[in-house]
Amino acid sequence: MKYVIDTHALIWFLEGNQRLGTQAQAILSNLTSQLVLPAIALAEAAWIVERRKTSIPSVNALLNAVNSDPRIAIYPLDRTIITQTLSLLSIHEMHDRQIVATAMILQNQGETVALLTCDGNITASGVISVIW
Repeated sequence: MKYVIDTHALIWFLEGNQRLGTQAQAILSNLTSQLVLPAIALAEAAWIVERRKTSIPSVNALLNAVNSDPRIAIYPLDRTIITQTLSLLSIHEMHDRQIVATAMILQNQGETVALLTCDGNITASGVISVIW
């Protein structure tokens, strides 16, 4: 199984924040988990860190944490993701659409995928399996 990481899941895991769901915490702590980080989620996390809305001290600290974790594969924001994004009208925010689109593309490629997110709009859409 591959786990796609939403922005809040990434930030809250790196912070050790108690708001991270129990199941998401277990998956992100498991040294054998296969993690996929959409490029847009990484960019959004960097923006949040840059604006000091997290306890992560710097964008460099964020990038170092991501780059030093061999379980994390960064998935690019490409034409395929954009095309898939355009069909996700039930998801209101563009960043969220792109994160969900990443999970859907992997699933369409035959991967078993779940998205680590607490986002209510994503969960309510029902378009991808969600774990929190």
